[in-house]
Amino acid sequence: MKIVMAIVKPFKLEAVREALTGLGIQGLTVTEVKGYGRQKGHTEIYRGAEYAVTFLPKVKIEVAVDTDMVDQVVEAIVEAARTGQIGDGKVFVHALDKAVRIRTGESGVEAL
Repeated sequence: MKIVMAIVKPFKLEAVREALTGLGIQGLTVTEVKGYGRQKGHTEIYRGAEYAVTFLPKVKIEVAVDTDMVDQVVEAIVEAARTGQIGDGKVFVHALDKAVRIRTGESGVEAL
């Protein structure tokens, strides 16, 4: 089992959710986060004053999947989240040692 974590632009969340649903993914976790990468933020003008926005709003999507589905899930996220512009985000894959569904006590892949 693996955890696939993606950091994407907020307006791409629905497209990523639809792509994952199309693969049969039944659940995911979304967190609103802030950060920066190569774009290092940007400047904005508010009421005539210029100020730097160093942390940009993003969403973090986490989904636990069977190891066999990792490549499909990563590809679906990349295709759905890509705009071709700087700041599209990143996808990370982590090992998942154990998963337990609290309601039923199922563990492993059955808990996903």
